[in-house]
Amino acid sequence: MKVQGLAQLAALRAELRRREAAAAAAAAREQARRAAAERERRVFADAVGPVQPLRDHGRSQARAPLPEPHPRMRERDEQAALREALSDEVDVESLLLTDDGLSWRRPGVAPDVAARLRRGQWAVQAQLDLHGLRRDEARAQLVDFLRRSLRQGWRCVRVIHGKGHGSPGREPVLKARVQRWLAQRAEVIAFAQATGPQGGAGALIVLLQRPAAAAAASAASAAGAAGAA
Repeated sequence: MKVQGLAQLAALRAELRRREAAAAAAAAREQARRAAAERERRVFADAVGPVQPLRDHGRSQARAPLPEPHPRMRERDEQAALREALSDEVDVESLLLTDDGLSWRRPGVAPDVAARLRRGQWAVQAQLDLHGLRRDEARAQLVDFLRRSLRQGWRCVRVIHGKGHGSPGREPVLKARVQRWLAQRAEVIAFAQATGPQGGAGALIVLLQRPAAAAAASAASAAGAAGAA
């Protein structure tokens, strides 16, 4: 029993020495950390010079919310692709000049659709005014407007291109271009010159596909272009 007690006492002393060594090492590390921090403080104080600490006013520091990320590069890429995709030289062969005004409809769309547009039988749900815009600005805004209309589920919208009273020669500059651009958009089913109360010769009433149908048409058009390439 005496031998066992001596062995336990030796083990206890060894554990105490181990703990004392660990504590001494931790104290040495803390002392080294504080010394390093003090050296950094002195270096900073020597570099900055005398300073006057601000009095604690007890107010919290308000942080202004960060602005939402804006995909500027993607927008520039889309605008560049848009300029290449929507041509001003497309010949819209199915434009019809009639006594009731100009109209266009996509192949496969019934003739009465354009006729109903000309007569103003569709309720206009939104409009875009392109007055005073340059060609590229008008083209970009038109595409953005059509995309937004599709997301909102709008079927009938008005695009105001102007009558050209303020243009050289009093001829509408955007009118023919807007017609060509609309005819190249997959989501556009038909359009017709507005009636007098809706803008007359200075505006077009545009009928859009339903969102699901427009997405399918866009995918088919992209696949066709990829196959041709």
